[in-house]
Amino acid sequence: PHLGLATNQTGPWCLQVSVPDGLFLSLGLVSLVENVLVVIAITKNRNLHSPMYSFICCLALSDLMVSISLVLETAIILLLEAGALVTRAALVQQLDNVIDVLICGSMVSSLCFLGVIAIDRYISIFYALRYHSIVTLPRARRAIVGIWVASIFFSTLFITYYNHTAVLICLVTFFLAMLALMAILYVHMLTRAYQHAQGIAQLQKRQGSTRQGFCLKGAATLTIILGIFFLCWGPFFLHLTLIVLCPQHPTCSCIFKNFNLYLVLIIFSS
Repeated sequence: PHLGLATNQTGPWCLQVSVPDGLFLSLGLVSLVENVLVVIAITKNRNLHSPMYSFICCLALSDLMVSISLVLETAIILLLEAGALVTRAALVQQLDNVIDVLICGSMVSSLCFLGVIAIDRYISIFYALRYHSIVTLPRARRAIVGIWVASIFFSTLFITYYNHTAVLICLVTFFLAMLALMAILYVHMLTRAYQHAQGIAQLQKRQGSTRQGFCLKGAATLTIILGIFFLCWGPFFLHLTLIVLCPQHPTCSCIFKNFNLYLVLIIFSS
């Protein structure tokens, strides 16, 4: 409820997108199944037991936790509203806190692993000959454990002190830092690959056509990677930013009313 401040101060012009509970649950279940398949595929195939696929597996686990947590919370709310689940208010509050920690922790870890995957790909391109000595399985495991521990620790602090503005600022800053990190690394990788393609084109006397084709493909891939990331995660963190900047403004209050839509976008990303 604290994420929907001043929602009663909106005008008649405010557009609220209604998200059916069935759609919410369906998307969560689809995301759950997809990420379970990714985890099974990586754990079963020994050829995929490498640092890169370990990070991808952990990303799938994070997205799996996002889906499970949001679906579980929605299901509990529906059961409580229907009267099928009757329990003490204190127990419901404790359960809500646990689920919120899981949701926040899984979101933070998901963003972290997206950043780690970008760093891993960057090292594989710019330090190709030393990649296997830099990114080893023991180091990857330590990084994975560190991310999970830090995610749970900080998400617990975030949920405990959610009323403090500093908490929301930290979350938004973290998102912007991950976005900037991914953009810088991927653009740098695209630039290096473009230079490499230019060199090959010069040797093959086909510089013009190769350069144009590669530029279009590389730009399209980069747009998909960063575009989907920003479109799916951006509205949620915009919501948090506006809570800090204009919690009582009618326009901001209108944006607050679509909070469930922002959660659906995160599930879609997962």
